[in-house]
Amino acid sequence: MSYQILFFNESVKAEIENWPVGINASFVRITEQIEISGPNLGMPYTRSFGKGLFEIRARGAEGIGRAFFCCLVDRQVVILHGFIKKTQKTPAKEIEIARKRQKMAQS
Repeated sequence: MSYQILFFNESVKAEIENWPVGINASFVRITEQIEISGPNLGMPYTRSFGKGLFEIRARGAEGIGRAFFCCLVDRQVVILHGFIKKTQKTPAKEIEIARKRQKMAQS
């Protein structure tokens, strides 16, 4: 049975669609694999942040993109937040945005 990829809102979708071509292509490949196999792809494609929050780890020649997601009932994967990574460590404010949206999506 397949999974469905949803976006938290249109601005999240637009943000990710506006990523550089290579990073966006990586994101699309990973989400297509999630639709087929489920969200537990593991490193280097997905990683858990605990408490039901995960990240998609997209990489291209232009850099690195990260998209946080959570899973809902009925095999729905909700993309909560995306950003282009500029530092080694994921910024706390990016995680905060994703956690707030996760609470909203799961309520």
